[in-house]
Amino acid sequence: MTMEQKILPASSNMKEFERFLKSSYEIGVFLDMHIAQLKNINVMAKQHDKKMIYHVDLIHGIKNDEFATEYICQEFKPFGLISTKASVIQKAKQKGVIAVQRMFLIDTHAIEKSYKLIEKTQPDYLEVLPGAMPKMITEVKERVNIPIFAGGLIRTSEDVHAALDAGASAITTSNRELWDLFEKNNI
Repeated sequence: MTMEQKILPASSNMKEFERFLKSSYEIGVFLDMHIAQLKNINVMAKQHDKKMIYHVDLIHGIKNDEFATEYICQEFKPFGLISTKASVIQKAKQKGVIAVQRMFLIDTHAIEKSYKLIEKTQPDYLEVLPGAMPKMITEVKERVNIPIFAGGLIRTSEDVHAALDAGASAITTSNRELWDLFEKNNI
């Protein structure tokens, strides 16, 4: 699956989410919410023809496990789910929801551990953090051959282009200046 949209606006509050809803972007990410907000966020997204990717590990009030994932998939039918947990990724895939495995580029040990997990889960996408490490994006892409979202510490248009040039399919960012810049330039 290829990602046509190169910027995936990431919201962590309702004000940011409402700004995303007014944008021309079709796909967005919601990072940090309370379980009680999920229904309203989902309804608002559907009213604006937006496809949402929810970060399961950051939904407060519900455990980030396969049972919560099944509930979210059945009840809210998200476009995608992000998680660091293998059980969440596997359940999302089973339910036909795009599964995004989050991978932290902390050190060699953490990266090798992630590679083992990725072999097991075979996510649809990886979200590599921090995304401001183009050399590592290239290395990870060559190693796993799974499309990559780059996120974290991407602050400038140069960072965006460097990550895309390194092989990222898209950029997840909460930086509203980057949302605006790339929306205007239709990149």
